[in-house]
Amino acid sequence: MLIINRPQSLKVNAFKAVIICVFCCLPFISQAQTTFNHAALCSANLKVSNKFYTEVLQLKIIPNPFKDTVHTWYSIGPNLQMHIIQANCPKADYPRGVHLCFSVPSITAFVSRLGTMNIPYSNWKGETGKTEHRVDGVNQIYINDPDGYLIEINDAK
Repeated sequence: MLIINRPQSLKVNAFKAVIICVFCCLPFISQAQTTFNHAALCSANLKVSNKFYTEVLQLKIIPNPFKDTVHTWYSIGPNLQMHIIQANCPKADYPRGVHLCFSVPSITAFVSRLGTMNIPYSNWKGETGKTEHRVDGVNQIYINDPDGYLIEINDAK
């Protein structure tokens, strides 16, 4: 009886060891296979959105495979993209916690540029013309793109 149970217990222990290895390695496997590629936003007027993203945020347009008049792709970081897609979309109206965020070298310089372009900004509380100074030392403001998407601009390093 012991001889019969022993191989089974070895099989059970081997199976347990494989399961433990798989679950211990799974976070590393999934991190290596899953990476953020792009964000996509809907735009009612692509020309207006392109002007905003190139002039206000100074993002660089990159080639896209569609080569049409309803897609614009932007580089937003190393191997990261943002796609703006023209469609019949409603004005974005989300809670403040739903937003994109871009960092700039200087909030003061960015706010000054917004002033010359007559673009309003606010802090986290929604107070117009005010900058938020977070407890981690980062300064931030919020602006809306032409379709109403909320965008945080901060000076995080």
